[in-house]
Amino acid sequence: MPQSPRPSEKTSQTTKRPLNAPMVLIATALDTTWRMFGPTVGGVFAGIGIDNWLHTAPLATIICLTLGIILSTVLIIRQLSNVRKPQK
Repeated sequence: MPQSPRPSEKTSQTTKRPLNAPMVLIATALDTTWRMFGPTVGGVFAGIGIDNWLHTAPLATIICLTLGIILSTVLIIRQLSNVRKPQK
């Protein structure tokens, strides 16, 4: 009885296809977007919550907004340094 053709256990059926340039750009843009707006918007909402809790308006909002902008800057700089690394 003939055997059906089966892939050998050493070879894999799935191969990883490289991403094309538009997909890489879109993924990088989305990654950069959350790094910019996440900490900034989160800082504003956290500041508003702290201001309402401690009745210190607008001091905590300004401080948390500033910290969010600084964190966004650090995250984007780290992302750019990872992108600029030579690929092996």
